[in-house]
Amino acid sequence: MIPERYAPMTYALMRIVFGFLFFLFGLQKMFGILGGQVMPLGSMLGAAGVIETVCGFLIMLGLFTKYAAFLASGEMAAAYFIAHVPQSPLPLVNMGERATMFCFAFLYVATRGAGIWSIDGMMRRK
Repeated sequence: MIPERYAPMTYALMRIVFGFLFFLFGLQKMFGILGGQVMPLGSMLGAAGVIETVCGFLIMLGLFTKYAAFLASGEMAAAYFIAHVPQSPLPLVNMGERATMFCFAFLYVATRGAGIWSIDGMMRRK
């Protein structure tokens, strides 16, 4: 079992990794890199790309973390209900596992805050 004293570092790593992955999904939609297609900014997927890029970057850095994570969680909930639920309500059947995991990971981050290794934490200490 991992000792409790490592919980702040483990949480910070979780926030950074989830933020980084979300950021990459946004880059795919905005710039077509990493195997993605460029989405028009006026489309729903284009707006999702902007949210994913900006919020993923902010969450990764730990800047305005609660707000960015709340917005990211909401975007993933909307994506799940708009794009996945019409196929089936079950995430494993409708390919909505990533949206579900991002939604609840970011909801947790929104309630807990940035934690250590964050710009929010550095600003709070001053």
